[in-house]
Amino acid sequence: MALEQPDLGILRKAQRGDERAFSIIVRAYERPIYNYVLRLVGDRALAEDLTQEVFLRIYQGLPGFSLRSRFTTWMFQVTKNRVLDELRALERRPRSVVNIDDIAPLESLDAPFERAETIDALWRAVEALNVDLKMALLLRDIVGFSYTEIADSLEITLATVKWRIYKAREEVQAALLREGVGVAILPGTQQDSLAGQRCLLDRHIRPALMH
Repeated sequence: MALEQPDLGILRKAQRGDERAFSIIVRAYERPIYNYVLRLVGDRALAEDLTQEVFLRIYQGLPGFSLRSRFTTWMFQVTKNRVLDELRALERRPRSVVNIDDIAPLESLDAPFERAETIDALWRAVEALNVDLKMALLLRDIVGFSYTEIADSLEITLATVKWRIYKAREEVQAALLREGVGVAILPGTQQDSLAGQRCLLDRHIRPALMH
């Protein structure tokens, strides 16, 4: 399920500098933003700092935000810009140092061992993607953005969005196959396998980022 837009009345109050209204917005989106940033930078302390800075930028930019635009799209645009600034400054790419348990508890305590292994392998495959592919894939399959919303958030063309998501899923599929994890939930064609991955993301990973 995609992120809901904030209440328009609360958003208007926040634009006028109402700190209580802004705190409501922060509480609604802090966890998804933090988990998204964490998957991109691979460091919990850094993700916490960047999340705070993202909301500071959002607060500073709210007076100029057009209420005709989608708030969540703009919010992830701000997030993307801050994360890329940090990655460039540190001259590094995302690192795969985060355990799946660092994100949020998955609703799989009673799940079979094989399912937990599959989820872990899936996360490792996602974390190994370059930052451009990872941003697009997470916004599509985890946050639930449309292709148009992703294009607006990442400030790229619709065609580029579709290519990055296709490429990301292709690389995830290859990584899972190398680990011997069958994405053959839907056997047969390559398209079926990619659809199977998307199903895995939707059922097992998205709930973790939406807490």
